[in-house]
This record gives sequence, structure tokens and C-alpha cells, in this order.
Amino acid sequence: MSTESATAAAPRGAAPSLTGVFVRLKLSLLRNGLRGSTGRTLAYVGSILVGLLFTTGAMLGLLALRGTAHAGALVVLLTGILALGWAVLPLFFPTGDETLDPTRLVMLPLRPRPLIRSLLVASLVGIGPFVTLALVTGSVIAVADGAAAAAVGVVAVVLVVLVCVSLARAVATASVRLLTSRRGRDLAVLGGLFIALGAQGVNIAAQKLGRPDGLSVLEPVGTVLRWVPPASAVGAVEDAGHGAYGRALAGLALTAVALVGLLWWWQRTLTTLMTAPDSSTLQAVEKDSARGAGKEERGLARLLPDGRTGAVVLRTLRYAWRDPKSKMAWATALGVGLLVPVVSAAQGNGSIYSSFSASALLGAQMYNQFGQDTSAFWMVASTIATPRDAYEELRARALALASVAVPFVTLVVLGSAAVIGPWSDFLEVYGLSLAVLGALLATGALSSALFPYSIPSESNKNVAPGQGAIAWFSLFGGVLVGAVLCAPLLGLTIWLHVAGLHHLLWVLLPVGAVYGAGAAELGLRMAAPRVARRLPEILVAVSKG
Repeated sequence: MSTESATAAAPRGAAPSLTGVFVRLKLSLLRNGLRGSTGRTLAYVGSILVGLLFTTGAMLGLLALRGTAHAGALVVLLTGILALGWAVLPLFFPTGDETLDPTRLVMLPLRPRPLIRSLLVASLVGIGPFVTLALVTGSVIAVADGAAAAAVGVVAVVLVVLVCVSLARAVATASVRLLTSRRGRDLAVLGGLFIALGAQGVNIAAQKLGRPDGLSVLEPVGTVLRWVPPASAVGAVEDAGHGAYGRALAGLALTAVALVGLLWWWQRTLTTLMTAPDSSTLQAVEKDSARGAGKEERGLARLLPDGRTGAVVLRTLRYAWRDPKSKMAWATALGVGLLVPVVSAAQGNGSIYSSFSASALLGAQMYNQFGQDTSAFWMVASTIATPRDAYEELRARALALASVAVPFVTLVVLGSAAVIGPWSDFLEVYGLSLAVLGALLATGALSSALFPYSIPSESNKNVAPGQGAIAWFSLFGGVLVGAVLCAPLLGLTIWLHVAGLHHLLWVLLPVGAVYGAGAAELGLRMAAPRVARRLPEILVAVSKG
């Protein structure tokens, strides 16, 4: 028998299913990832244990709420938070799962529908889907009442888990090219800030829920969310227990429609991603060419003066916007500076003086100015020949910081006066805030000259190995000196209060503004000759990362 005949006679089997292949691939990725290092293995095992403990505690809490008056509103809100978490997680941790990047499969002859089915099943493998399954199951048990509710609950659990996983996959696929770019990595760096803000929100909510009959405050939110998928599926369980079968069917239908819509969106974006050329580089080149073709500077550059001052201000602001470490430091200062008075107001025991956090955190950005340049500081050092050059360099950096800090501090103090009050303290607090900002600019300039340290650009650390003590001493020592510099103005404030001269407290605004500007100017002039003398030492210190 010829080879052709044997080939023709061989039965043509069906194409092998991709689902099993992708599940085994997911398990292999998890197993091989654990073999990388002992630290990674311990971290993964620790995350599993923490997840199991959290899930067990949450399950027990949900079971304890069974039969309570407002359990339905709580579980609906919990389901909404779970879906939100699945939606935003790929944006902040795009490299957490290698299978989230479908561009790795572009060269394989795979069709979208079987690929989506296989990826969806593979996505159900892991600690995240298990925790979601447990929490949704506990939520269903907390509100299920009767056989009909239990039957609806089984369907609801399946729908909610599938919607959560599909949502994460669709979002990751739609934004995979952004997340693998520089801007995407910057977004991931900022993920810690958003998590901190969310943690504060959870803290405030927990304090409100801990009050007597605190769950009642969730009813308005629960009434709205029970018609928003996938929370509508959990709401359908409670409706079925109360005999409202029409509402229960509508809730399940909404979640089912949302699942179909997500799968359709996922398939469409996946098809586009795997067939369209990646023209991001060409677009970037076109934008750069168009930008370079312009004869005049645009935006902020047009408002800046010529010479060293304008160039340094523009360079500093661009570093703050483009460099991931600088962007993280600025975003943290802005976010936490605003968060402190907001949390203080939300807790009901706030004070307008909490707005000092904005001045303190933004003023601290003046510390270690040359460390932000890393080894590229040699280009700055080559332009500094005299103390006058050093003074202009430091002054321009301080102006760049003040151009953001002064408007932001103004808005924070205004908002604190409007929300927390009283308005009579606005001028006093605003003047003191400007004085604190000026004092920190002064000590930051001196600290940058005397205690520079390197900021590694490739690792997650903000201080190079062996320079941790320098960084802590620079920051805390400078802050203490800044507090001492503000002591005269603080003494004046206390004297006006004790003497009952409240009608003269308004003078603290002009005095504080002048005092802050004078302190900053004095600090810059004291730091400039030290920078000019210590250029080689500064270059060595900031180049260790």
C-alpha cells in the first residue's frame, strides 16, 4: 500500500480541544513559577494561606448574617466590590498572569471562539477564582430561603464567577498594549496609591458599619446595585426566597446578558488584537515628528523664562510626569496630602489643621533633588561652574515644585475650611501652610547638597543598598530643622490666641507667605556654594543605583 493510500485510509479525527491544553499550560506556569526561587515559593504559599484565612472568616461572617434584616444589601454590595476588583486588577498588575497577554498566541493558528472558551476555563484555575467562588457561595447562603432560592442560588453562583473572570479577561485584552507600554508600567506603579486610597475608604466604611444598626446605611446602595449585574444575580436569590419569581428571573437575565456582552466584547477585541498590526511605534514616531516640526514651544514651555531657569523648571516637571519613581513620589504626596483631611472630615473629628499634610508632603519632594537624576547628574554638574550656577539650578527646581505645591495647598486649605471649618481659621492655617512649605524647600535644598543618595531606576527600592541611613537622616533631620524654622511663626500664632487677639490672626497670612519665601531663599543661598564645592561627591553618591 502506498503512502498516499495509507494517508487517505487513516481516519480523520476531530481537532483536539484546546481547553485541556490551556488548563495544563496554566498549571505548568504556576508550577514553574514556584521553582524560580524560595522567596517566591514562600510568598505564593503565604498568599494562599492568607486567602484561605480571609475566605474562611468571610464565609463565617456571611453565615452569621443569615436571617438578618439587611443581609441582602450587604451581599449585593460585596458582589459589586468583587466585580470591580476583577475589573481593575489587570490594570494595576498586568504581569501577574502570563496568560493575560494573548499577543503571545498571535503566531498560532487559533480561532477566537475556541480560544476564548479555553482561556475562560483556564482562568478559573487559581486562588482568585476560588476565593470569589467561596465569597459568592457564602453570599447566596446568607440570603437563600427555600428550595426555589437555593436553585436560583446555584445558577447565580455560576453566573457571577463567570462574569467576574470574563470581565478581567476582557479588560486585560482590551488594554494589553497599553499595559505593556511605558505608560502602562507607570499605571502599575501608581496602583499602590489607589490601593491605599481604597483601603482608607474601606476603613471609613467599616467604622460606619460597626455602629448599632450600621447595616441599614447600605439599603440605598443595595437597592440600586441589585439591578446592576452581576450583583443582580445575588439579589435574585433573595427575591426568589420572598416569592418574587419575576424579579428573580429578571435579575438572572440581566447577569446572563452581561456575560454574553462581555464574551462578545472579549472576542471582538481579541480578534482585533491578533489581526491588526501593532502601530504604536509608528504612531509615536509620527507624534514626535509632528511635535518637532512645530516652530514654537507649546503649553507651559511658552510661559517659562529663557535661560537655565526655564529649562530646569521644564525638565523637572517632565521628570515628574515621565519618570516612574518621580511620578510615584509626586502622586503619593498629592494623594495622601488630600486624603488626610478627607479622612479626618469623614470620621467626624476633623480639624482644618490636618491640611498641613499637603504642605509637608509636597515640601518633602525637595529632598534629594540630585538623586532623582541618578547617573545623568553628570550633565547637570558639567553646567555648574560657580555658586551662582548652583543657586540658579536649585532655585529653578524649587520653582517647579512651588508651581504645583502652592495651588494644591491653596485648594486643600480652602476645601478643609469649607468642609471641616471654621472659615475664621482659613487665613491663619493658609499662612502657616505656606511657611511650612517654604521651610521644607529650604531644608530640602540643604539636604540635597549635604546628604545625596541614589534612587535605583530598575528595582522597587527607593534607596540604593548601603544608603538607607543617609536617606532617613536626610528626611527626618530636615523635617525637624524645618519645624524649628517654623517655631517663631508658631510662637506668634500661639501668642495671638492666648492674648485673645483673634482679630489680628489675619496677619499670619502675609507674614507666613513672606516668612516661607524668605526661608526658602535663605536655604537656597546657603545650599548653593555647598553644591558647587561637592559636585564630585554628589555625582558618586547618586550614581550608585
